[in-house]
Amino acid sequence: MAQGVNADRDDPHGHVSTDHRAAVLAGFLGWTLDAFDFFLVVFTLTAIAKEFHKTDAEMALTITVTLAFRPVGAFIFGLMADRYGRRLPLMIDLVFYSVVEVLSGLAPNYATFVVLRALFGIGMGGEWGVGASLAMEKVPPRLRGVLSGLLQEGYAVGNLLAAGCYFFLYPYFQNHPNVIGGLSPWRPLFFIGGLPALLALYVRMGVKESEVWERTRHATWGELGRGIARHWKIFLYLMLLMTMMNFASHGTQDMYPTFLQRDWGFSPQARAAITAISMVGAITGGVLFGLLSDRWGRRRAMILAFVLAVLAIPLWAFAPTLALLVVGAVAMQFMVQGAWGVIPAHITELSPDSVRGFLPGFAYQCGVLIAGTVAYIEALFAERTSYARAMALVALVVFTVAAIVAGLGRERRGVTFGEGAG
Repeated sequence: MAQGVNADRDDPHGHVSTDHRAAVLAGFLGWTLDAFDFFLVVFTLTAIAKEFHKTDAEMALTITVTLAFRPVGAFIFGLMADRYGRRLPLMIDLVFYSVVEVLSGLAPNYATFVVLRALFGIGMGGEWGVGASLAMEKVPPRLRGVLSGLLQEGYAVGNLLAAGCYFFLYPYFQNHPNVIGGLSPWRPLFFIGGLPALLALYVRMGVKESEVWERTRHATWGELGRGIARHWKIFLYLMLLMTMMNFASHGTQDMYPTFLQRDWGFSPQARAAITAISMVGAITGGVLFGLLSDRWGRRRAMILAFVLAVLAIPLWAFAPTLALLVVGAVAMQFMVQGAWGVIPAHITELSPDSVRGFLPGFAYQCGVLIAGTVAYIEALFAERTSYARAMALVALVVFTVAAIVAGLGRERRGVTFGEGAG
């Protein structure tokens, strides 16, 4: 197999070129729009439950279904990315999940909605691994951590956009049903989910193929399969790490708007506003901890974030006033997404060149499959106590274990892609 090259081969000083920026922007926007579509369900969960005559726990199960099918997408599109390049699978995936999201807004009943959310999970699962491998293979190694934080926080930006959309458009549609033909106000929000299809045009025109992939790709499917099988130990560790990472993020985000409604009695607008404010903390934390990881190490940055997250639990879950509730929400997402900001750089660095399209993305989504039960667990536990206690207990356990798992792993900070055997 041919030896690869540095991501910044044509720029020995490691400056960010137009191609680097285009790849990061494509990955960032893809993950942003993916998260936007996903969090529309989180915000409209109680409204959809009311129309379909289902409980919170039954609607939370649709979130679990979406997360459970993400490994299928990572498997399919990850294999395609290592065999045919990063760009084509990314474009196909963007169009696919856009169409499914629009159809979700037309679902006539609960069963159809569940099926569509499973299909959306396939599209959502395919985007991250392909987009992250394309972006991280192109950016200069010295900037990989901070750009990793920027890329990953597309997820928080998507959450923020979903909150803004829910805050402004949901009450408008609720008060002006004639504008949407008498549809339930949650439905047209999903129609906006067709926008990612336009991003496929940008990838087609503005993003070049990964040089690392071109020089380290496998010639046959059999060779690719053997390459994946050789690295099963790395895969198992990455899957364990990503299981804990997803428990941390989904355990603090997915049922948070429901917690604000059930425990605090907030209106839809208030829930959206608080969540949006917390995402500002998430974006800031992701970028800052990503930058810290470039200087201090990937694992140390993640461990620090989780230790500080544990300290934030009392304020986050049991704040006595609204002002402290907001502070707790910002602090929690600053820490959780701070740890997440390190992930794109960390797990792509741990993955061999020739299976980087498949291995980190599939491990990530297998972790999602396991951790996807957290919303359902929290909803069931909350039926017997409160959302505050349920989410606080989950967070304490998850943050502690996540810090341990991060500390036990390897680290290849700043490694030059394309120079290993793959």
